Order: sequence, then C-alpha cells, then structure tokens
Amino acid sequence: MKTLSRKSSLANLLALVLLPAGQAIAYNSGSTGADGAFNPVVDTEVVLPPDGIFNYTTVNVPAGVTVTFKKNQVNTPVTWLATGDVTIDGKVILSGTNSADVGAAGNGAIGDDGLPGLAGPGGFDGGVAGGSNSQLGSAGFGPGRGLPATGSGTYTSTTYGCGGAGAGYSTAGGNSGSHTSVSTNWCYVSKDGATGGGEYGNLDVLPLIGGSGGGGASGGFTTAGSGGGGGGGAILIASSTTGTVNGELKADGGNSGAVNSASGGGSGGGGAGGAIRIIATTVGGNGVISASAGQSGTVTIPGYTWPGFSKGGNGADGRIRLEAENFLRTTATTPSYSLASPGDLFVPGLPGVRITSVAAVAAPAIPSGNADIVLPITTANPVVVNIESNGVPVGNTVKITMIPATGNPVSVVSSALTGTAASATATANINLPEGPSVLQAEVSYSVIN
Repeated sequence: MKTLSRKSSLANLLALVLLPAGQAIAYNSGSTGADGAFNPVVDTEVVLPPDGIFNYTTVNVPAGVTVTFKKNQVNTPVTWLATGDVTIDGKVILSGTNSADVGAAGNGAIGDDGLPGLAGPGGFDGGVAGGSNSQLGSAGFGPGRGLPATGSGTYTSTTYGCGGAGAGYSTAGGNSGSHTSVSTNWCYVSKDGATGGGEYGNLDVLPLIGGSGGGGASGGFTTAGSGGGGGGGAILIASSTTGTVNGELKADGGNSGAVNSASGGGSGGGGAGGAIRIIATTVGGNGVISASAGQSGTVTIPGYTWPGFSKGGNGADGRIRLEAENFLRTTATTPSYSLASPGDLFVPGLPGVRITSVAAVAAPAIPSGNADIVLPITTANPVVVNIESNGVPVGNTVKITMIPATGNPVSVVSSALTGTAASATATANINLPEGPSVLQAEVSYSVIN
C-alpha cells in the first residue's frame, strides 16, 4: 500500500515599517493573563495547547530549573505572552535532538541505528539514514531540508556510505561529499553526496518558524549511516514590561550521530538552528541565547586514517530577533541577533495553505504526520493533489514536494490558485512511490507595504 503523511509550511517576504524616533508607545504584549503566573520549581515539561499560545501574568524560571516542551499535534511554535515580567534564570530548551550514533560509536543497540533526530516545537525532523548493504536514506523535513546521500563510495575495494547534507535556515546548509574529483570512487557532492538546504525566513522572524532537519546518510556494506539532526524549535516571548535572560534560552539544531565501523555508513547532515524572538518594553540579561547550527557526526574506520569524505554537511544557524524600547543586553547571541523596536506579534491575517485530498481521498483537517492517507497499491500515477488556501492572492502557485522514504524529494508546481484571496483552490499532479512518503505544501510571495 501507499501511505502518506502531510506537512505544510508557509514562507513570506515582508517589508517592515518602524515608527520614527519619538513616536514610540508603551508596549502591550496582548496577554489576557488567563493562564496566571508560570513559576516552575522543578524541571518541567510544558504540554503545548493546540495553538501553542500561553497567556501568563508573569514568568519566572529560577536557576537550577529546566523547562522543555511537549509538542502539540500540529507542531506549532511556542508563544509566551505576559502582562508582567518574564525572567529566565534557569534553562528553557527547544533544541532539536541528535540522531543516534552508529556502530562502535553507538550504544550497542542496532535498532536505533539510522534513526533521525527530532525537532523542537515548531521545527522539522531530520531524515532517516540508509541501512546496511548501501541503502539510501531520506531527506530532512522543512523548507530548508538537507538532502540525503544519493550513492556510496569505495575504498580498498570496500563500500562505504556517503554523508547527508546539512539543513539551511539563516544561510544555506553545508554540502556533503567533500571530494571534488569525479575520477575517484569517493563520495563527492555532484554524484554521491548531497546539497545543503536553502536559506529561508527573514530578519523580522515573521512568521515564526523553526529549523529544518538534516539529510540522512547512505548505509555502508555492514552498517547503517546516521540520520539527520533535528531542527531547532521556535519561540516568541512577549512581555508588557521586562524580558530578562540570565540563564539559557536555546533552540539549537541537533547533531547527526557519529559512525564507527569497518565498511560503515556515512554521517547525516546537521539540523538547522531554530528561531527565538523576544519583545518587551525592556530587554535585559546577559545569559545564553542560542539558535546555533547542528553539526555532522564524525566517521571513523578502524585501522585507517579516514579523510572525512563520508561525513555529512553541517546545518545552518537559525534566527534571533530582539525588540525593545529599552535595550540593556550587552552580550552577543549565537547567531547574532537583529534589533528593533517592538513590532507586531503575528503577521496580520496570516495566510495558510493545506492539502485537502490526494487521489480523491480526503486528508484530515489536523494531520498526525503518520499515515494520514492510505492509498491502495493499485492507485495509478500521477495522483491529483487538491489544495486550498486562505489569505493568498489568486494567481499564485503552490509547490508540492514529495519526500520519499529513500532518495531525493520531488517537487511539482500546482495550477494557479483560483477563487478569492480569502479562499482559493488549486490542483497538482505528482507520482507517488510504493511505501510511505510525505507531501509538503509551500507557497511564497512578496508583500509590499
């Protein structure tokens, strides 16, 4: 049978208009205060509501306390709105996870070899690695997904896996397959390696979106490669008074696992860092604020000085945005922040795009990401994908990307959206392989104020 899961993402290019100096007004976070004060005293996993939004009065994460998050079904970013102060003296972590180490570098349990790193809330998972006997892996997920290795290399008549590419975000992700000569049997980017994911988003971090996942490596003769690292999550913190980070606020990309094996696989691509946006009347504190890139794992072949051609690409850094009337912070962030006066919390009338059916089988309104649509194996290709949008000008097209369980993604462009900007539809035709795959819908257009 053919199984499909569905994800959607939206990319907007926005022009930012700032008030001239002297016209600043007191900032209001918009919090209703309905969720009261958030004052954890022990390590806490916060379960996200369906929209990911909390309306607090105050937030105080004390030193010695770590806050993490359980993602909701639609994987929204985290939004903390507060009428009063937000103070982080402990740790708030939205980072993507590392993929499993493989072979002698691992824990001895081969069942997790090749599994990807998972994203933080609002981010995207890494790709699965190929298994032994030189199987291919899959691409990461998200608009800056790292591509998988597309082949294998040989050394001393033995087959080794090639690396997956790093995910992009604030910049492009790193390529894998560092050898540049096509006359060798090593992995090189134009043949067996993979191209890093592209840049997306903007300095305003509007709309708020997390980091993409790294690509999976290909397997070697005896062992799997390692999966791609998970993308960092995304968080918006808005306070009507003061936002202070003295501890740690992290949305880092996950690393790919290390590989240590004779005739082993390559290492996956690193996940991209996520997104952090803080808005307050006053922003202070000199703690750690990080949305850094995930790194690709090392590859070790016992008995050889391994030149690294089976190593994957590193991910890209994410994005950090700080907005305040009074800015007291004096320490750098990773990557460097962009700075502005307080702006809109959200994109007004945020557009949306979703897949409504595939081959006449309706998609769920809220996808689970796991076998949302099941098609008979006899379903003829190409299949028709029906799409609907809201808030997108008619005449634009939607890119539909099919991410298979192994190999490179395939993208097609839909027909032009017809209807009205408030509600429009389009169709696309795409071939589906046997087995599981993911369909992702993306629309991108410019908004000029």
